[in-house]
Amino acid sequence: MSYVASIHIYPVKSLDGIAVGQATILASGALEGDRSFAICDAAGELVNTKRNSGVRFLRLSFDIKKRIAGLKIQDTEQEFFFHVDRERPVVECWLSNYFGFPVKLIENLLTGFPDDTTAPGPSIISTETIAEVASWFPRVCVNEMRHHLRANIEIGDVPAFWEDELFPQADEIVRLKIGTVIFEGINPGHTCLLSTPNYALIEAYPNFKKILAAKHNEIMPNLVKKRHLNYFSRLIVNTRVPPQSAEKIVHIGDEVQILTVSKSLFNTIPD
Repeated sequence: MSYVASIHIYPVKSLDGIAVGQATILASGALEGDRSFAICDAAGELVNTKRNSGVRFLRLSFDIKKRIAGLKIQDTEQEFFFHVDRERPVVECWLSNYFGFPVKLIENLLTGFPDDTTAPGPSIISTETIAEVASWFPRVCVNEMRHHLRANIEIGDVPAFWEDELFPQADEIVRLKIGTVIFEGINPGHTCLLSTPNYALIEAYPNFKKILAAKHNEIMPNLVKKRHLNYFSRLIVNTRVPPQSAEKIVHIGDEVQILTVSKSLFNTIPD
């Protein structure tokens, strides 16, 4: 029986995630607490690894109940703790000094800051996919690959690349049930090098996406989805959650069932 093997949320966009035992679905479809914070510059642009490599060297810890976060620079001992509500100006000062320009720590409790606004639900991947892909890169362990891919919900007791069933055609939507929550698989998410404690992944594999695409294609050369030229460098699945699932909870151990496949009005595979 396929089931939820782990759940991760990422309190601050582009920074480290934390493992949780359960997560509540918001009205937007996002998981409560996931990417609810983001760092932005004076122009309102998000500070991420695409725009500032310094993000990769920030390590984050987060106590959800106490609303206390810890920040430290990788490979240093000192960790700076702060309350995300009461001490916001203090952490903004710390971050501004680190980046070398003024930044703000902004928050959106309704939708968070999803990468894909058309599919703001939790991202999904199978445990075996993470293990298989990690095996392609000898200097990267499974946990490091898990951190790199940054999926929210990990599915156990299914084969590698099981998640490919969640978007079989460009004009179709797959509905699946996790516990009591209905999800719609919308599209394969972009795979990009984000914050990772092991910088060797970036240094050792500068052509990571090319290797990923080649190996993925080698394993499954006959997929109908092959016509999507950029598909094979993607792994996780972006989802959408119907409004009626708001306030429901996803738990570790919940059973996972693929329900139906239906036609979509639009091609939801992004270019």
